[in-house]
Amino acid sequence: MPTKIPRTLQWVGDLPGTLRMIDQTKLPVEFLEIDLTTVEQVWEAIKMLRVRGAPAIGVSAAYGTIVGLQGRAYSTRADFDARLAEVTSYLASSRPTAVNLFWALDRMRAVAAAETQTDPDTMLARLLGEARAIDVEDQAMCRAMGQHGIALMPEQGGVLTHCNAGGLATAGDGTALSVLFAAHAAGRKIHVFADETRPLLQGARLTAWELQQRGVPVTVICDSMAAVAMRDGKVSAVITGADRIASNGDAANKIGTYSIAVLAQAHGIPFYVAAPSSTFDMSLGSGAEIPIEERDREEIANGMGRQTVPDGVDVWNPAFDVTPARLIRAIITERGVIDPVNLATVREMIS
Repeated sequence: MPTKIPRTLQWVGDLPGTLRMIDQTKLPVEFLEIDLTTVEQVWEAIKMLRVRGAPAIGVSAAYGTIVGLQGRAYSTRADFDARLAEVTSYLASSRPTAVNLFWALDRMRAVAAAETQTDPDTMLARLLGEARAIDVEDQAMCRAMGQHGIALMPEQGGVLTHCNAGGLATAGDGTALSVLFAAHAAGRKIHVFADETRPLLQGARLTAWELQQRGVPVTVICDSMAAVAMRDGKVSAVITGADRIASNGDAANKIGTYSIAVLAQAHGIPFYVAAPSSTFDMSLGSGAEIPIEERDREEIANGMGRQTVPDGVDVWNPAFDVTPARLIRAIITERGVIDPVNLATVREMIS
């Protein structure tokens, strides 16, 4: 294991360069950094969750665009633009729910569209600069979310979180975990309860690892234990990240988040979401319009390398669910806190 927490992903070199990232499928047993030099490798890393979390996927897609463009000789700007369209469309097909993926790719395309007379080599350098800007901006957004969220955390008590919304999910300190890191650093005596997060155990494998590295007290629980933890007074607040938020505040996050929000309401516990403005999809009127990714049967039937479902039995494996805005006490963004959560307050903060 590393002696200090490395960056989840980074661009190494200039042009040509390499996208380096932590292979999160190996944690917590093995720490492995992988270098991606083809767009196919970037697509596979996003699809197979070697990198995951909406902000980190967005940054990866921006750098993945450069990976797909570099190392080629373009005879004309039209050739370059055709390859840009091919690469960005391909990367967009990797995962359907995380809106940051499409936001980052749209931003890369917009830079090229604004400079149609720029030669291919100069344009490639400009696009690398844009990808680096997306990276740096995400780091700053994480810091801001952490500071905005401190006041919402208990002075002392348990905080439940689901899946992984930490540095491994972003280019910085995370979304929900950024708030927890900031609260801990500010002297709040919080103890985090991390749902293991079935079926791929991102909470047990990743969130617990990150919190341990940063010295934040953490206890891993099975997803089905959340209600009892709340009933027994172990949980004073719940905070999660989000992969896409509709204009009315409905928020898609890892499957199981909706259940926790319902439980929190039943027990009178505030449920918070932390997400940057890039996670909001203002074109969607409600969460009913958010596309939900369905993943392979084997993630459940043969989870962690052991068969747990009989052959021939169907498996349903949606990767996300949608928590309605009425269950969300507040949404923490880099711009401030949205409270109450509704169409008017979301538009005021995001638009």
